[in-house]
Amino acid sequence: MRKIYISVFALLVGSAAFAQNDNNPKSNHGNKFEQLGQMLADPNMYRSASGAPGPKYWQQKADYDITATLDDDKQRLDGVETITYYNNSPDPLSYMWIQLDENQHKKDGESAKFDESKMKDKMTLRDLQGIMGHNLDLGDHIVSLKDAEGNPLTYIINETMMRVELPKTLAPGEKFKFKIAWWYNISDRLTIGGRGGYEYFPEDKNYLYTMAQWYPRMAVYSDFQGWQNKQFTGRGEFALTFGDFKVHLNVPADHFVGGTGECSNYAQTLTAEQLHRWEQAKTAKEPVEIVTLAEVKKQMQGHATARKTWELHAENVRDFAWVSSRRVVWDAMATHIDGGKTVMAMSIYGPEAYPLYRRYSTKLVAHTLKVYSKHTFPYPYPAATSVEASNGMEYPMICFNNGRADKDGTYSEAVKYAMTGVIIHEVGHNFFPMIVNSDERQWSWMDEGLNTFCQFLAEQEWDNKYPSQRGPAAKIVDYMKLPADQLEPIMTNSENIVRFGPNAYAKPATALNILRETVMGRQLFDYAFKTYAHRWAFKHPTPSDFFRTMEDASAVDLDWFWRGWFYGIDPVDISLDSVKYYRVDTKNPEIEGTYNKALADKGLQHISAQRNKEEGIKFAVEADTSLKDFYGKYDKFAATPLSKQSYQAMYDGLSPEEKKFYENKSYFYELDLSNKGGCVMPLIIEWTYADGTKEVERISAYIWRKNEKNITKVFAKTKEVKSIKIDPFKETADIDENNNSWPREYTPSRFELFKSQAGPRGASSGSNPMKESLQKSN
Repeated sequence: MRKIYISVFALLVGSAAFAQNDNNPKSNHGNKFEQLGQMLADPNMYRSASGAPGPKYWQQKADYDITATLDDDKQRLDGVETITYYNNSPDPLSYMWIQLDENQHKKDGESAKFDESKMKDKMTLRDLQGIMGHNLDLGDHIVSLKDAEGNPLTYIINETMMRVELPKTLAPGEKFKFKIAWWYNISDRLTIGGRGGYEYFPEDKNYLYTMAQWYPRMAVYSDFQGWQNKQFTGRGEFALTFGDFKVHLNVPADHFVGGTGECSNYAQTLTAEQLHRWEQAKTAKEPVEIVTLAEVKKQMQGHATARKTWELHAENVRDFAWVSSRRVVWDAMATHIDGGKTVMAMSIYGPEAYPLYRRYSTKLVAHTLKVYSKHTFPYPYPAATSVEASNGMEYPMICFNNGRADKDGTYSEAVKYAMTGVIIHEVGHNFFPMIVNSDERQWSWMDEGLNTFCQFLAEQEWDNKYPSQRGPAAKIVDYMKLPADQLEPIMTNSENIVRFGPNAYAKPATALNILRETVMGRQLFDYAFKTYAHRWAFKHPTPSDFFRTMEDASAVDLDWFWRGWFYGIDPVDISLDSVKYYRVDTKNPEIEGTYNKALADKGLQHISAQRNKEEGIKFAVEADTSLKDFYGKYDKFAATPLSKQSYQAMYDGLSPEEKKFYENKSYFYELDLSNKGGCVMPLIIEWTYADGTKEVERISAYIWRKNEKNITKVFAKTKEVKSIKIDPFKETADIDENNNSWPREYTPSRFELFKSQAGPRGASSGSNPMKESLQKSN
């Protein structure tokens, strides 16, 4: 075999950081493909090694009966609730922990002190509030705490957690009923911050109340950590217990109330016309405006002194939230989910959101429920509601979103897509974590990451050209390029993450999309992901349960993937360092002579010979023909009768298989690749042939298992290769595309002369073509 060296690209590279294990720290292999082993929780009778709930899996239950009164003049909420707590655990309990999330807003709260702060050239009121604090009377005020017989219970409050001493040990299988009376001053959500609170509209002197984390609620007691009583500081969200709710909300008579679950007294709270429209919406294929914009504009002018009580109920939910205001439109339509269930998709929004929400919101709710149901399980609840509140937060069957038009009714494309994305995302949270009930305070990615991945699926099924910002592999590259001191693994507690959005939302969503499209394939991934969702619906999963189920249901060993993407911070950077080209010496003088002559001529085309020719130098052997002897006329590469006869004798002695190999022109390409980033990934190679055709070849990440830093691989081709590209479709989040090709291709960078300032959440920072078109028409 003759070796013909075509081209080698050898680049000087800096040393990459490779995460090492204790088992084999000095080796170039056996680390990234080591099984997770002790990094996962041990399986037991509660959680099996397959990732499914074990035969003795249990979880607690808490039922709530709540009556609350909203004071629209003082922005205060008073409530009384009865909680029935069921101890389904095998453990006797001597005390319980209750969450008082409103205490996060207390003026002397711990969460207001431990974050860094800096001065800026431009400071908002909220920036200053964060530095100076406030002197408002915020936080929960416990009026009384008694058992079912009216006896006072002993309790102590530690920031956002209240420990209640039980009068006697609560044995396994027993239940305990107790009653809490409380009140708190509702905070201005736009200045104090937080998820729940009010927004004031000075132009019409009205309030929008989005009531979340508004009642004392049970902390989770689980088999894997006991009481989850980690403090609520505003970042890590919630771990909650499933239960049934009966809620009575007393509000001004001209307010509309929407919330978790279903309302059982619309006949007493709606007008006859509104009640009729509600009945129409139950079978409508388009959203029906039940509380109309005209009605809202009329009632915004006055403030009712009379009051109404709205009765809502919900079964098997982990939380309850609601909205109340006199300045909201309400529309709804029936949505049919696979499996025959009919769900009411609904939206609640103010006049400023009407141009966007009336057209899109309820249809987005319906679309989200259908897509998520297809990829997980049929949506089990009777309703899902999107509320415009210049916000982005989720609760069972209701969520608060953003998306407001300008005063002239126009809006930018950025505002439209921000609204579309947040509605899909927050409605999608009904599945993760409202039903697949992971612990958000411990592992944000288990709800935000999984939900953002499903959001990406729903966005892409909404519009094939949807500009999804999280999900495609290329979108995470800038984050993965950051210095190591600005990164942390996905498997990091919520409170300790520096860049929360990329880490808890984007990176896990990207990882799952890579699993689906590149590592596992859609068929295997979709089955395994749906298995996880079914196994853990209405239960409390952990990361181990997810990792194990994905492998158990697919027969794909993914420990290397979880290790790299979820437990590590190494980026993906696979470099194509060199390409060597080999071809078979056929011994055929007619073929090899032509090839060797071309090669020899190429070797004589050095720069001096080329410039001598350009200068018109008269060469001696051309000026004096007598200098040319036999060798001056002899073609040493030409086939001779003797060489042909020798080749034919050799060829006749070949077996049929050997002859076939000679006849099929084979080209061999030896590729040297290095893992500069550290995160092992599959190889996706695009071959472009001399005839213009292309071929994509996919090789499992296991190619790195014997050398995690450098590999060499030979490929046999039947056509000459013109160029090679690694990761041609940007599937792996490779942070440096400049070392992915042969011959090298360099992507030009661009710069901005000016950088526009960021606007408020959901606002457009660019042009508003809709407004511009109106101006032109006028």
